[in-house]
Amino acid sequence: MSSGGNSVTVAVNGVVGRMGRTVVETAADRADVTVTVGVDVDADADGGVPVYEPDAAASAFADHEPDVVVDFTVPEATLDLVEACEEAGVPLVIGTTGFDEAGIERLETASERVPVLKATNFSRGIQAFLRALEPALETLADYDVELAETHHNAKIDAPSGTAKTILDAIQEHRDLDPVYGREGVQPREDDEIGVLVSRLGDVRGEHEVRLGGNDEVLTLAHRAEDRGVFAAGALDAAAWLATQNPGWYTFGDAIDAT
Repeated sequence: MSSGGNSVTVAVNGVVGRMGRTVVETAADRADVTVTVGVDVDADADGGVPVYEPDAAASAFADHEPDVVVDFTVPEATLDLVEACEEAGVPLVIGTTGFDEAGIERLETASERVPVLKATNFSRGIQAFLRALEPALETLADYDVELAETHHNAKIDAPSGTAKTILDAIQEHRDLDPVYGREGVQPREDDEIGVLVSRLGDVRGEHEVRLGGNDEVLTLAHRAEDRGVFAAGALDAAAWLATQNPGWYTFGDAIDAT
């Protein structure tokens, strides 16, 4: 792959979507990354770069030789692109959420041939949030735990991928069963964690964990004000992943290395 000097060249899957456009706009203000091509089902739309249909992804990679692909789409579109990435040897940064077990297994298989970095959230603040959870859970070991998330009204999957990541992090320290909302007579059990989901307006992303007990409540919360937060993080990940060996990576790996 060719990287045009010190700038890592990027292909964007879903380039005319909301996140795809944000990635292109964010990259335009940076010197370390350059978006050179896009893939989208709406190949006739103006993506700010040449746009190829998904079944022409191999041609897009051959014509423009990107160093890395950034993907914010839906699971089906991501998985459709994987084979082209494998054949071209192009690393893949994935911000798409909602994969089933088979989808994750396919991506893990691809990581044996090309670097794959998958994250449910590319916010540095969420990384700090996740790292703050462990000491809070250990210090307040007997406190009740609740998790809430809010996203815009067009988000398809629920709970959000980030909420699931937070839940996984909590369950690494506590054997808690998720209860998705409550209705009627439903007294709280000691071994549960409530998970609440809201879809509202154009909220970019809000996540909150509350720990309560001993007449006090500790709240850990994060709110993204703009999609550019996620685009910037994905581009940080892309710039780092372009130089890595095949394998399965997280956004935390990229953060720790930079």
